[in-house]
Amino acid sequence: MSEISSRFSPWRLSVAPMMDWTDRHCRFFHRLLTRHTLLYTEMVTTGALTHGSVQRHLRFNAEEHPVALQLGGSEAVDLAMAAKLGQEWGYDEINLNCGCPSDRVQRGAFGACLMNEPRTVAEAVRAMRDVVDIPVTVKHRIGIDRIESYDFVRDFVGAVSEAGCEVFIVHARNAWLDGLSPKENREIPPLRYELAYRLKADFPQLTIAVNGGIKTNQEIASHLRHADGVMIGREAYYNPWLLTTWDADFFDDPHPIPTREAVEEAMVAYMERAHAEDGCPWYAIARHMLGLYHGQRGGRLWRQVWSNHKLKPLPPREVWRQAREALARGSVVPAD
Repeated sequence: MSEISSRFSPWRLSVAPMMDWTDRHCRFFHRLLTRHTLLYTEMVTTGALTHGSVQRHLRFNAEEHPVALQLGGSEAVDLAMAAKLGQEWGYDEINLNCGCPSDRVQRGAFGACLMNEPRTVAEAVRAMRDVVDIPVTVKHRIGIDRIESYDFVRDFVGAVSEAGCEVFIVHARNAWLDGLSPKENREIPPLRYELAYRLKADFPQLTIAVNGGIKTNQEIASHLRHADGVMIGREAYYNPWLLTTWDADFFDDPHPIPTREAVEEAMVAYMERAHAEDGCPWYAIARHMLGLYHGQRGGRLWRQVWSNHKLKPLPPREVWRQAREALARGSVVPAD
């Protein structure tokens, strides 16, 4: 463990698990921007590991550490199997999803539905902890549907913590299981951070991290006065350059920050590596870095190049050359 990592909670700052987004290519990109922020996989279901390709779902790049595997499932035996696989593949943490409200997840009777079954979650946590040495954590909501009582989430955390879970990542919104899409569930139910703060006050021995609607370093700093950690979701994806400020601001590690061009060049080299290793096309990787020039002059033209389907047959270095030219054109300040 490094000197810096030993001074701060591993959950002080993290990037949320996001379906279809935080795959291994996205996490490689994010690690170029921050050394210490904890990165999470997309949710991987126990069924995918039982019936699908374990390598496809669990493979990751060594550069991604610290990296956590988020699992979806409800059967203790299956989750224990998946957790053991996660440790064998080298993940630093196993996280159980108790917050996703999608119809697909509900049909599988896991995700946010599990908040109605704290004993089931406790059994699953206990089974996973029995077979791994790495932390087993839980990500959850503050309530489901119209249940807005603090007692509901307090009792959930209390029951699961008795099974040995010491880390809870609290998405500070309810999950409405009927009538809202997953996107609407990230926006419509009101944020109530104070419930996460109350959990920390009532369970001071636990690590409580806050998630939901957090976009700025000022907001992160404010939450850290009341909780042990902060998890950032979509803002980290849309505005990834924000991550370059976190090591200095929240881990007391003001190392030199690479230029955007250097990060882009590193991603092109990674695209070439990924293609050589398993034939991965560059555009499957490039989609994750489209926010690199967010808010920068010329950024729109740059994004258009990297997302141009007509360029798919070209090698990534040629696309990069065209993207640099587009950025330069867009960066020219018109004469008065």
